[in-house]
Amino acid sequence: MRLARTIRFDPSDLNVFPAAAEEGEWALVGTFCFADIAPDALTGKVKQAFSNGFLGTGSFGFSTLVSIVNASADDVARLTDEVATAFVERLGAPDLEVARAAAAEEIAFMAELCAQHKTGTLLTIQRQLGDDGITESFRSLSKADSCAEQKIWTVVEDDEPANAG
Repeated sequence: MRLARTIRFDPSDLNVFPAAAEEGEWALVGTFCFADIAPDALTGKVKQAFSNGFLGTGSFGFSTLVSIVNASADDVARLTDEVATAFVERLGAPDLEVARAAAAEEIAFMAELCAQHKTGTLLTIQRQLGDDGITESFRSLSKADSCAEQKIWTVVEDDEPANAG
């Protein structure tokens, strides 16, 4: 199965979101965090998280980018437990059984999104709130095209030796 982990190329997430995800956390789409938000509450850092943030499951912070990775059955089981516990403790789910079912749905949605991409692919999200509710769109950048694979420096040999003087 493929899932996603948060990734950070620069410190901008630390400044633009109310809470930034830690590097390498398992990530979910996380739109459920905004299910009951009033349109007038979408301002500042909350608006940025709503518009462009994936949810890091450990911190419940946000990440602009996630990277597709392989996940084992053990990873999925631990992630399900982690998310279910967070649903009870952070979001008020009535019990772990209900929370576990909701966590499994969220993980399955992320797995479905990730299944169509190769490992190493980067994803971004864009959410909008309209008359019909929240809509999401996703963009991908394949590993070969990602920043991690770009050659940004070129070493050029000097034609003349350094001043030996």
